[in-house]
Amino acid sequence: MPLSNRDIVELTEWRRKLHQRPEISGEEEETAAEVAAFLAPTTPDRLLTGLGGHGLAAFYESGRPGPTLMFRSELDALPITEGTEAPHRSEISGKGHLCGHDGHMAILAGVARGLACRRPESGRVVLLFQPAEETGAGAAAILADPRFAEIAPDFAFALHNFPGLRLGHVALKDGAAACASRGMKITLTGRTAHASQPETGLSPMPAIARLMPELTALAAGGALVEDFSLVSITHAAMGEPAFGIAPGEAEIFATLRTLQDARMEALVARSEALVAETAGAFGLSFDITYEDVFFASDNDPDAVAHLRRALDHERIFHSPGEPMRASEDFGRFGASAKSALLFLGAGETHPPLHDPEYDFPDDLIAIGARIFLRTAYDILG
Repeated sequence: MPLSNRDIVELTEWRRKLHQRPEISGEEEETAAEVAAFLAPTTPDRLLTGLGGHGLAAFYESGRPGPTLMFRSELDALPITEGTEAPHRSEISGKGHLCGHDGHMAILAGVARGLACRRPESGRVVLLFQPAEETGAGAAAILADPRFAEIAPDFAFALHNFPGLRLGHVALKDGAAACASRGMKITLTGRTAHASQPETGLSPMPAIARLMPELTALAAGGALVEDFSLVSITHAAMGEPAFGIAPGEAEIFATLRTLQDARMEALVARSEALVAETAGAFGLSFDITYEDVFFASDNDPDAVAHLRRALDHERIFHSPGEPMRASEDFGRFGASAKSALLFLGAGETHPPLHDPEYDFPDDLIAIGARIFLRTAYDILG
């Protein structure tokens, strides 16, 4: 692989620079500009910027016919305060790269350096840096951008670092890789009253007390098999923080999660029916909206076979593993390309994703770049 020790040192330093300046979903302007500047010495044949928001795509052409391979990374960080004492810890209050997207960007930058030394012999490679992965909005915005037609990938590949899996080992399988999920926001509306005369109002209290356990009972999780589904209550609020007011409004946030997109439709229908029934039983009106909508990530067998061949060539240990309960915005790209998502072990005792103590393991930069470069060269020559 055409990456030197100096490359790895510089990629590590750059990763830590990104870590210090995190930007959350939809605000990645500075990060995108930093990526474009860092890629410039690799002389991409084309660079699309402002794609689906702050996204960018770098093209590395062979000049000959062949497939288009797209490798995707994410740009965004999380609205969580970092808890590490690392010298490169976040300089932005309340924001941190606590999912490892800074490391994923460094991996793709390593791929760019490899392609700068040796272009593919056929087809082309596109490195996509996607905004707003954490909210589930970024991939949809990329796909909706008319310029995505200029990419039109035949294959789409991505990885995610995975705490709990041995450092540098890979989990990869055909079929389900990450769950579908969506955030369900339920608003219940009655009538506010004085706390001394609650009977003159209409409180949502009995409805919210019934809904929370009954929603979670609809889907209790369990083993990650085909019919897996889970409802998690993530937030609930009622009325104002005062003693003199009997509340007239309440809200519940619930995350719905399934392994298959088709099963999500059924879970949504059951959840909405339960809300309607409960609100009606207590004389309340209700409203339901959805945010953070993620499709399931489903690995195409042909795309998986290419990754497995690259892993074998690079002598990187891999096993099927299990799908990830969490969701990944990468799933949307499977509708327009043969796609595959692999999980790259961050260490069995490494702090979990989204934990304040999490930091991306720099040893994974070289490994991830080797996997993707080998995949590109195996397919395109």
